[in-house]
Amino acid sequence: MKIALAGNPNSGKSSLFNQLTGMNQKVGNFPGVTVDKKSGFFKDAKGETVQVIDLPGTYSLYPKSEEEEVVREVLTNKEHPEHPDLVIAIVDATNIKRNLLLFSQIHDLGIPIILALNMMDLVRKRKRSIDNILLNSRFNVPVIEINARTGIGIQEIKNLVTLPLAAPDRIYFENTGSSGNPDHDQRVETLERYKFLDEKLKGIVHDPEKINTTLTRKLDPYFTHRIWGYGILLALLFIVFQAIFSWAEWPMDLIDGSFQQFSSWLADILPPGIVANLLTEGIIPGIGGIVIFIPQIAILFAFIGILEETGYMSRVVFLMDKIMAIFGLNGRSVVPLISGVACAVPAIMATRTISSKRDRLITILVTPFMSCSARLPVYTILIALVIPDELIFGVINLKGLVLFSLYILGFLAALIASLIIKQFVKTGEKSYLVMEMPSFKMPRWTNLSLSILEKTRTFVTEAGKIILSISIVLWFAASYGPGTAITESQKAVNQLAAENQWSEEMTQVKLDAAKLQSSYAGHFGKFIEPAIAPLGYDWKIGIALISSFAAREVFVGTIATIYSVGETSDELSIKEKLAKEVHPDTGEPRFNLAVGISLMLFYAFAMQCMSTIAVVYRETKGWKWPMIQLAFMTTLAYVSALIAYQVLR
Repeated sequence: MKIALAGNPNSGKSSLFNQLTGMNQKVGNFPGVTVDKKSGFFKDAKGETVQVIDLPGTYSLYPKSEEEEVVREVLTNKEHPEHPDLVIAIVDATNIKRNLLLFSQIHDLGIPIILALNMMDLVRKRKRSIDNILLNSRFNVPVIEINARTGIGIQEIKNLVTLPLAAPDRIYFENTGSSGNPDHDQRVETLERYKFLDEKLKGIVHDPEKINTTLTRKLDPYFTHRIWGYGILLALLFIVFQAIFSWAEWPMDLIDGSFQQFSSWLADILPPGIVANLLTEGIIPGIGGIVIFIPQIAILFAFIGILEETGYMSRVVFLMDKIMAIFGLNGRSVVPLISGVACAVPAIMATRTISSKRDRLITILVTPFMSCSARLPVYTILIALVIPDELIFGVINLKGLVLFSLYILGFLAALIASLIIKQFVKTGEKSYLVMEMPSFKMPRWTNLSLSILEKTRTFVTEAGKIILSISIVLWFAASYGPGTAITESQKAVNQLAAENQWSEEMTQVKLDAAKLQSSYAGHFGKFIEPAIAPLGYDWKIGIALISSFAAREVFVGTIATIYSVGETSDELSIKEKLAKEVHPDTGEPRFNLAVGISLMLFYAFAMQCMSTIAVVYRETKGWKWPMIQLAFMTTLAYVSALIAYQVLR
């Protein structure tokens, strides 16, 4: 049996999906389009397996975006492979009339339907009531009260889906079609449906008192205020990035130490040879270089999830709409931009909710400027190296402040780029924002935990595949060289050691350095070094820079691998290894303030993500825009890094 969940945005549809399916869910694409399809399975009351599809949220079956078009196609086309046997229409009971518009349209399609009244706890809190028995008799469909956040009503749904439910009788609305204008016909039908719903709801909804002192009404004047609203938003973001450094420090140290001990343990128990070297110098440091950042990434996802679950994100959309319009965007562009802090790929796909083609294109092109979670490991390691561990005014962590500034810089870059692109992308469309403000509510912690777990796992597994592959390639490239290059260079080092009576430890360090420089990786690094030397980078950083064009987070894994090859001490953390590296000409630390800031700016602006390029190609249906985007962002990154290094060195 195949069930579809349909409802307005913020009606609790996705929460119900998570309650029904738990971890038994997967994400793909609807056939023939790039719109995400979230599907899962659960057992009904008879123990039979039921497939459930979480359709994108929509206010009606008249589509204004690609996602809404998919909902219409799935529900109206009986030949569609995802056409359901049953629809569960989730209705926000606090705004029942507006939610019933979509229900009434689905009601007319001839598909068996269950009406699920969500958020009834809020209805009662506002001293209102809904007569479910009368609602059932007037629409002739099963009506059930649910709480998608706590799981109330889930078992009743599992019982209902086992019953042979018939399709309801169609509600007929006469449409003259005299204008021959689809928009006019749509407006006429919508008005007729609302008149019909007014009649049907008489005696069903009881609202004896108009309560205007709810928490939402008390808080909204502050959260959407033209001054305080922005102050609250900045304060929340500031707290997030302070927490990323302060709260994650202990678990990160624990993970880092565990990988060091594991690598040393393997080196002790494995016989010397190629397998031991591959594991201890390639794979373990490479993977450890990304796993260490799980605490920070989980904290980031947790905060984003809380902002969405509480309803605050909708206030941000409303608050930012006028500012966004100046830069050729609209308020809905804020959701992809903020989502871009987690990952640009789903953020770009989230632009499908933007009805204006121009606004959507501009949002797609500037979203990669937002500092995603893949940049976080790069920022973290560089900030740890070059920014002092100090408190400002005794409470503000300087490292957290720098991280916060990098994220603000990405947002400003996105706005400025939007302003530039706006001059070249012209359209006659009018951009407008129509949205619903959901009431404030506590996050559903189970749902939030599932979301954090899923997103963190996806980040680690997807990044892990790339890092594992690149770590093996880099280990080989850094361990072997053309012909007898490595042997000859190490002979020269041994000769110098004998002549100058170097210590055994110093000789080993020089031998390791000679091996790396004479390797394939060393030759490649030396080849590109002239192009990156003006930025303050040496050939080792160059290797990491090039390899991270596959994905930004690979930078840390690459650096970890390069600095682990031939390392005489396996007890050093990644940060300690980088801190020990010195400039051969000056004797100063290689990773000083100038180099650190230069690298941060390069990674803040560079388009270093193959997945993002692929999704931009898919969403814009061609290579034109992704290539322009790649060229523009890479040029900006190079120039910014160059200026920063030359000024600060």
